[in-house]
Amino acid sequence: MEREAMDNSKESYISCLSDDCLLSIFNKLESESDRNAFGLTCKNWFKVRNVARKSVVFHFSYNPKVYKEHAQCLAKILARSPYLKLISLAGLTELPDSALYEVGASGTSLMSLSLYCCSGITDDGLAQVSFGCPNLVIVELYRCINITDLGLESLSQGCHALKSLNVGYCAAISDRGISSIFRNCRDISALIISYCRGVSGVGFRGCPRALSYLEAESCMLSPEGMLDIVSGGGLEYLSLYNLKSSAGLDGLGRVSSLTKLRFLNLRMCRYLTDDSVAAIASSCPLIEEWSLAVCHGVRLPGWSAIGLYSNKLRILHVNRCRNLCDQGLQALKDGCMRLEVLHIHGCGKITNTGLALFSIARPSVKRVVDEAMSIGPPIEDLFRL
Repeated sequence: MEREAMDNSKESYISCLSDDCLLSIFNKLESESDRNAFGLTCKNWFKVRNVARKSVVFHFSYNPKVYKEHAQCLAKILARSPYLKLISLAGLTELPDSALYEVGASGTSLMSLSLYCCSGITDDGLAQVSFGCPNLVIVELYRCINITDLGLESLSQGCHALKSLNVGYCAAISDRGISSIFRNCRDISALIISYCRGVSGVGFRGCPRALSYLEAESCMLSPEGMLDIVSGGGLEYLSLYNLKSSAGLDGLGRVSSLTKLRFLNLRMCRYLTDDSVAAIASSCPLIEEWSLAVCHGVRLPGWSAIGLYSNKLRILHVNRCRNLCDQGLQALKDGCMRLEVLHIHGCGKITNTGLALFSIARPSVKRVVDEAMSIGPPIEDLFRL
């Protein structure tokens, strides 16, 4: 009897705690397991746990059953969590537009949305989110193959605060959609358009100076488009890996106008010439990391220009450069005084003697065999609240 009275007293005490008090307690819990246990205490605590929830993240799974379970419970979870700041639905490939109704209902609190590989989403679904969530600053639409320029126009008209956007592999995107983003979202700082072959670059005309990060890998950029891409002047990171050229000409010398540039990935830019390399090296003094891997058009004049002008270069990638010879390596050795890491392998014109002389003269420079696909800071940092 005494124990029952004590238990009843505890339950009565717990039930007397206000929601504000419970919310304060919940916010002091650091581990996810503790937060989940909090929500299982009773119905009221479960309600508080849902109100306090700031993020919903569905992790990638290659199990179709898991995807189906995620899609089935999504609406219920979103309806119970009215103040979400972050929603990640990565990998829900069959997610329909109708599932985004509850996402749009999240309203002004939602700031980050990832629809990574949600290939079932169309412009209609994106429009629901855009106008329901005006404070979005981060949007990932990677491999959302049904998103077109109309979707980007809706996004730009509804979400003026947008700062980071990933539309990689969205093949239906063109310069029209890119232009609408820059016209309406003047604070955008990071953009990924890799493998968007319909983008020539002219949509960047008038892009804001706030744009500091651009990935345009394997894109078919025109010479005019390259001019527009660099027109903002604020880029610090630029990746043109495997750049395609409709004219078969080297237009990369235009990169030399980016005086703030710190990271430059020109891997597999086969049309790159010594003149462009020299222009970039002499006009972009802040470059810290530069990938020229598989750039067969760079010869001794190009390597000499890098050695002469790239005084802040810390990391250089020259893997599989057919025309890097011992004399070019010597030019890098004699210059680039802040060089810390040299990625070098498969350069047929480099002899063992040339490598030995480089190592003797620059023992502090670490030689790395591995060929890196990407360079610079982790991309995740740009898509994190």
